Amino acid sequence: MPDRYEEGMKIRRKVLGDAHVDAAEAAMTAFDEPFQALITEAAWGNLWARDSLPLRERSMLTIALLAAGGNFDEIPMHIRATANTGASPDDVMEALLHVAVYAGVPNANRAIKIARATYREMGVEL
Repeated sequence: MPDRYEEGMKIRRKVLGDAHVDAAEAAMTAFDEPFQALITEAAWGNLWARDSLPLRERSMLTIALLAAGGNFDEIPMHIRATANTGASPDDVMEALLHVAVYAGVPNANRAIKIARATYREMGVEL
């Protein structure tokens, strides 16, 4: 059985980039270390590490689910990660159009504003 933490850290770095992961690791305290270990193992080592979907599709699903659930604080991180996953701005818009129809226009509207601002910060022309 693979080491889920190790595999999770590998995928996390591939998707989010070394700079992001290094900053998160540097900011970690003894208080939040159990949570960081949990998400590294569960989200990155179990879910994102599965080979049944490419990272591009996982990225689009994650952004759509974050928007649908109103978890807007995580969206910029995952928009920035599209530079590593291969999900284009058009892909992200398609995912957010699904959010509008199936989870609500207000959530999609807010997520689109966040995505647009994040792409602008990244220097991506829309």
